[in-house]
Amino acid sequence: MSRTTTQRTAVAISAAVLLLPLSACGGDAEAGSGSTVTVTVGYQSRTINTVTAGTLLRSLGSFEKQLNALHDGVHYKVDWQDYATGAPITAQMTAGKIDIGSMGDFPLLINAARGKQLNSPTRLVSVTGYNLRGGLNTIVTAPDSKLASLKDLKGKKVSTSVGSAADGTLVRALQRAGIDPNGGIEKLNQQPSVGASALAAGSTDALSQFVAWPGLLAFQGKAKAIYDGARLNLPTFHGVTAREDFAKQRPAVLEAFLKAQAQATDYLNDHPVDAAEKVAKATGLPAEVVYLYNGDHGIATFDPAIKPQLVSALKQDVSVLKSAKLTGDVDVDSFVDDRYVKKALGAAAYGKHLATKPAPAASEAWPKGASKTLSFNSPSKLLRYVAMHRDDLRAAYVPDTTTGTLWFADKAVWVADGDRLLPFVAPDTAQAYIAAHGGARVVPYAEALERAS
Repeated sequence: MSRTTTQRTAVAISAAVLLLPLSACGGDAEAGSGSTVTVTVGYQSRTINTVTAGTLLRSLGSFEKQLNALHDGVHYKVDWQDYATGAPITAQMTAGKIDIGSMGDFPLLINAARGKQLNSPTRLVSVTGYNLRGGLNTIVTAPDSKLASLKDLKGKKVSTSVGSAADGTLVRALQRAGIDPNGGIEKLNQQPSVGASALAAGSTDALSQFVAWPGLLAFQGKAKAIYDGARLNLPTFHGVTAREDFAKQRPAVLEAFLKAQAQATDYLNDHPVDAAEKVAKATGLPAEVVYLYNGDHGIATFDPAIKPQLVSALKQDVSVLKSAKLTGDVDVDSFVDDRYVKKALGAAAYGKHLATKPAPAASEAWPKGASKTLSFNSPSKLLRYVAMHRDDLRAAYVPDTTTGTLWFADKAVWVADGDRLLPFVAPDTAQAYIAAHGGARVVPYAEALERAS
């Protein structure tokens, strides 16, 4: 069969799926002794900030176990549907074909707007992973590119996924740099994998994407960071949304999902290396990249509680989507519904979750064959360890001196300031530090290792 014929067949199958009766979803099947209910979950396996509601959750089997524990005379079947971005999950949810989905903050707002517009409202019921400064989104360029700052992007081609959190980061970052995000660059609306290929082929000058694409490309030596999203100092997160009719018709099922998500979250936080290995096995991503984001001191913090800071950030995101004509007004307060996760966790425990803070920044080394990483309280101490164990390491990580965003030690921009060795994710952050500290200068990684040893 030719590739064209295969593509046409796939399109025909996709169209047929859209015409399937809604009874396949948990919210529409009738309960009763011996009946079977299919609960359809939309997730993004390679968007590893959502693993506690997707990849890791599925790997652990926690949701199925919670459903079996309901003992309500119903046989439950979970249909896991994997997507590259949040947009198709929203399309399927508003069509009544997905009951529960996970996606980033900007797609969540589009999900809320589309649901209301199509009279199929959805609700934000929990959070997966977040970064209070915005470090989950990064702008990268080719390894040999001469571009060194956002201002260098003026008039250049930049790939992103319009309507995604990464696009939101790009828009805000350009605005702060004094560049019109619409006319100041040539924006290419592409799926993450397409944008990565475009960057490698030289058909785009830069790529703005969400977890885990920037870290993956940097790890593979196919890109270098030009802008750390944490410079915006605005929270970004991924969350779980459910169809309102499903939540009302099957609250016990939704509660079971959220209990399972909490279990997956505890597992990730208690066993970060093993969790990274499980996600890597399921997705094909390098475990070292998964750990960069989901590790003990990773870029993402995992907690199902819907924190006020995240709701506030969601409200600020509306204006960005409105200016791009992707949504109108969104009633964030009516979209956010923490009743289900509060019940799943218990009121007292939920209160503790709301008060928890991200782990403090730290440098980490991951020795080969080790089930745990080693933490260091300074980048210099990490470098000293790396210098003595170069052939025995899977990866070494350091937090950006200004933003705290974790990055690979050998991909960071290193600055020598007297006896101090300071890492940065991107050149412009390093230059901002140098401008404020006389005598500080950028040094190659090899020199930083030599200085530390």
